[in-house]
Amino acid sequence: MTHDAGWGATPGPDPVPGLLARDLDRGFAEVVRRHRDLLYSVSRTFTPSPADAEDLAAEALLRAYRALCGYSAQRIEALAVRPWLLTILRNTARNRARDAARRPAPPPRFEPVVDDPSHEPGPAEQAERGDLQRTLRAALAALPEVQRIAVVLRHVQGLPTSEVAHVLGCKEGTAKSHVSRGLARLRDVLGDQAEPVPRAPGPLVPAHPNAPGGRHR
Repeated sequence: MTHDAGWGATPGPDPVPGLLARDLDRGFAEVVRRHRDLLYSVSRTFTPSPADAEDLAAEALLRAYRALCGYSAQRIEALAVRPWLLTILRNTARNRARDAARRPAPPPRFEPVVDDPSHEPGPAEQAERGDLQRTLRAALAALPEVQRIAVVLRHVQGLPTSEVAHVLGCKEGTAKSHVSRGLARLRDVLGDQAEPVPRAPGPLVPAHPNAPGGRHR
């Protein structure tokens, strides 16, 4: 899964806004390359279906491209691309949720995550791991949306609090509170099964199915 900077790293200036301002199509191809996996993984916090998550991420990218077509070069150069994309993704997911609320739908069902084929645990370990992953995903899905997004962005995707706050449209202190409350709810639900939320690509938010090691439909 690609990110602009890893945990603990100090990222340099993002060259993508400048590239977008000079050559929109070439720059947007770089946006897709850098952020496609991130958008897909965060999309899985809105929908349990891999296919729906792919559609949601694709729609968000399309909306982003259309928006860029109407931006001036100065506005593009000032963009913080990653939080801007995630904000578009969240708004797109909300629009879809409103549309879906008008139609009856079956209850969500999270699909199991395929383990790394390089490691083959025994049957007992497989059963225990599968049960824990299902419990973790169900607990995460049960969080209020703002807490779920905050926990995933901060502790699964490893985004800084400033970007989490940008996506949520709140102050950093409020974003920290959402993360803290979300983690506390997870601990309450999981009890003795509680363990640190895995960083990407962890079992809660699978990597893109077409990425190396990802699940293919």
